[in-house]
Amino acid sequence: MIDIFSFTSQGGREYNEDSVGYAYTTYGAVMAVADGLGAHKGSEVASQVVVDTLLKEPLDDNKNDKDWLRKRLETANQAILAQQAAQANKMKSTVVALKISGTKATWAHLGDSRLYYLHNREIAAVTEDHSVAFKKYRAGEITRSEIASDEDQASLLRSLGVQGKIKPEFGETDIPLTSGDGFLLCSDGFWEHVQDQEILFDFLKTNNAQTWTELLLLRAIERLESDSDNLSVIAAVIR
Repeated sequence: MIDIFSFTSQGGREYNEDSVGYAYTTYGAVMAVADGLGAHKGSEVASQVVVDTLLKEPLDDNKNDKDWLRKRLETANQAILAQQAAQANKMKSTVVALKISGTKATWAHLGDSRLYYLHNREIAAVTEDHSVAFKKYRAGEITRSEIASDEDQASLLRSLGVQGKIKPEFGETDIPLTSGDGFLLCSDGFWEHVQDQEILFDFLKTNNAQTWTELLLLRAIERLESDSDNLSVIAAVIR
């Protein structure tokens, strides 16, 4: 069984450019968080196109989840390009998507929406942001905790809504999923207000997705400013 809970809020902005969604399948589940890029008109349309495309039927192709995700993201990119042409703008979106099939999980991302995989009471994997700020962190110019406040945090190197071939980054579990494993998918408006170790700490305090999310939101809400970004999250716990 996969216990899933999602939350999205406009935060301190006039409207919400994030989109979230999930669906259960015969083999497991599919879930996605997309963050429309705020500098581009129609960004809320772009993020919704991404989620709708990923959750569109059929969801139960259990052959190769990496190929499945790649094809869905390519389709989403083409759909955003079509919207760009129709609305005469350059709308774009980040995405982080997870597909669980049986005891295996596969994920993909573009941009700075993140996925955390928790196993054996530790954070086993975290996606790496496709941003200038993250590259500065990797180069030792800033600390990991400084990524959220860095002047280049919003300077993204990959997204959906681009001409040519997209370059999603993939990850997968290398051992079978077991009861107690967890996943957290979130937009930058969420992770910039919580630390990695807080994600783990709150996960260890509960055994269900909703309570885990609520504990993290209590932390984030205390740190929000009046103009804070949209914040979105999906939590999943393997039962």
